[in-house]
Amino acid sequence: MPVGIKKVAVMVDPTDAQIRDILAVFRPDYIQLHGSETPERVRDIRASFSIPIIKAFKVRSADDVSEWGKYSKVADMMLFDARAPESALPGGNGLAFDWNLIKNRRITSPWLLSGGLNATNVAEAIRVSGAKMVDVSSSIESSPGVKDPALIKEFIEAVKKA
Repeated sequence: MPVGIKKVAVMVDPTDAQIRDILAVFRPDYIQLHGSETPERVRDIRASFSIPIIKAFKVRSADDVSEWGKYSKVADMMLFDARAPESALPGGNGLAFDWNLIKNRRITSPWLLSGGLNATNVAEAIRVSGAKMVDVSSSIESSPGVKDPALIKEFIEAVKKA
């Protein structure tokens, strides 16, 4: 991995053993928790493993966005992603949510916008939501799980122009 690039381990309701294994093998800079982890569990992970935590929130309504406050003292960053259908895996579904739900919110923790972002809509998403950081996954893949360098470059260029 090039110097300066941060590695993020995306995990869903991980056990301590799973976290230990991921940390030993991949040495990520952050753990992104994308499951139903409670604030207490997030606090325990952060304390036990001394690694910054990004807590993901599944957003469909304004109430979903408000959940971040419960995690403000235990997570280092918040990530707002679209709530996927119940039958789908969390994250990486290419679904967007109404960015106006975040617009003008006083979110005092660092946060990222995610969910259905691509090179075509990311500038508008940043403008509407006020996001300073974005997260992307499925829109930069040529097939599920396969990142495409050309799509990555196109997305980065769109973010830089936003």
